[in-house]
Amino acid sequence: MTNVDFIGAFVIGLVGAGHCIGMCGGVAAAMSLGIPKHKAKWPYLLLYNLGRITSYTIAGALIGGAVASILAMSDLTHQLAVLRLFAAVMMLLLAAYLAHIWNGLSYIERVGGKLWQRVSPLSSKLLPLKSPTYALPFGLLWGWLPCGLVYSALSWSAVAGSASGGAVIMFGFGLGTLPAMITVGALAERIKPILNNRLIRLACATLMALYGVYTAYGALKLLL
Repeated sequence: MTNVDFIGAFVIGLVGAGHCIGMCGGVAAAMSLGIPKHKAKWPYLLLYNLGRITSYTIAGALIGGAVASILAMSDLTHQLAVLRLFAAVMMLLLAAYLAHIWNGLSYIERVGGKLWQRVSPLSSKLLPLKSPTYALPFGLLWGWLPCGLVYSALSWSAVAGSASGGAVIMFGFGLGTLPAMITVGALAERIKPILNNRLIRLACATLMALYGVYTAYGALKLLL
């Protein structure tokens, strides 16, 4: 895992802000609206997002550690290069999704649907949030929502080579999603048209595609 991977994961979360608002924004906005008017909303939003990012980090550690353990007895460099090439393909698919060229990531999201069917009822039991402390486990549960954007970032965790590397990558991704999610509610609705602007979408997609090509180039250099 390199600093470039961390920055790349952060950028994925940042440029995928429109998708974040679409997937989780409604839930966070509903949570925000359910908070009594006399209470500050920031503690709830901060703890919700802390829980969500924690789930991403745990998932990254699990996948990074699992893949590293499986490949420990083989040619790790070669196998990781193959997985890194797969991660590059996921980035290119994400770029196509962000540009509204192809919506194939929605099919990938169905993979986690069965897990979410088990997790979702648990999150509903926490609503309405009685105090900010309830927002933390609520965010932990919503961090497992099936999301193609998250799965794209997780593909990087698989090539991190260790549990700690996978965790760091997903932590970077979570930090990238934070600006959009922390402004959920009225402000999020104001920035959503900006994020959905065609030129901005294409710029983000181009940036993601370039990074995908860069990642693929690095993987092919190790393979050839």
